[in-house]
Amino acid sequence: MNAIVSKVMSTVAGQLGKPHGLLGKGVVARLLDRANLFMIEGAVAAADVTPGDVAGDLGFGGGVGISLLLDRVGPSGSVIGVELSRDMLERAGSRFRGDIATGRLRVQEGSLTELPLDDASLDAVITLNTVYFVPELDRVCAELARVLRPKGRAVVGIGDPAAMARMPFTAHGFRLRPVADVIAALENAGLTVEQRTLDRKPIPGHLLIARHA
Repeated sequence: MNAIVSKVMSTVAGQLGKPHGLLGKGVVARLLDRANLFMIEGAVAAADVTPGDVAGDLGFGGGVGISLLLDRVGPSGSVIGVELSRDMLERAGSRFRGDIATGRLRVQEGSLTELPLDDASLDAVITLNTVYFVPELDRVCAELARVLRPKGRAVVGIGDPAAMARMPFTAHGFRLRPVADVIAALENAGLTVEQRTLDRKPIPGHLLIARHA
């Protein structure tokens, strides 16, 4: 029985890290949008996205963050979504077909450690529940600093590590770093960081709002 439970939890963890297949496209993407909505809404607000901005959602999953950012940037702005999962890219391509056609949205395959974006190209960027799946945290933070414009904001959202550790699936491939370690990595990349906590059960969220020093 333990082997069966372990296999199920490993499957869950794999889908959370990179939704794929029919399960990822039909179920996991919707669950991610619903479960993470409180943090995504907080991150978009914390990024201070305004009309006309160029905003990014890195590891956008189900795409609700893209939708919120499109609303914020308005008709004169644009959004760039970067995602590792080709199935999530395909799903976004269908869901946001009109915005892609008008040029308000661009979705691209890419990783947090090698963003397919130009230097200083984003006024605001959010990435939520993604750094658990990347071993090179310093490289992620350096990339965030690289693509952020001088007065822009990058918001990294993570679940509270202690609460996350109590979830059975996080034993399978999650890197649950202390919040202080993520802050230190952002600061090492030349960013100043403000921390906000979102009180939510069973897993509170932490928003780390980074700007160029």
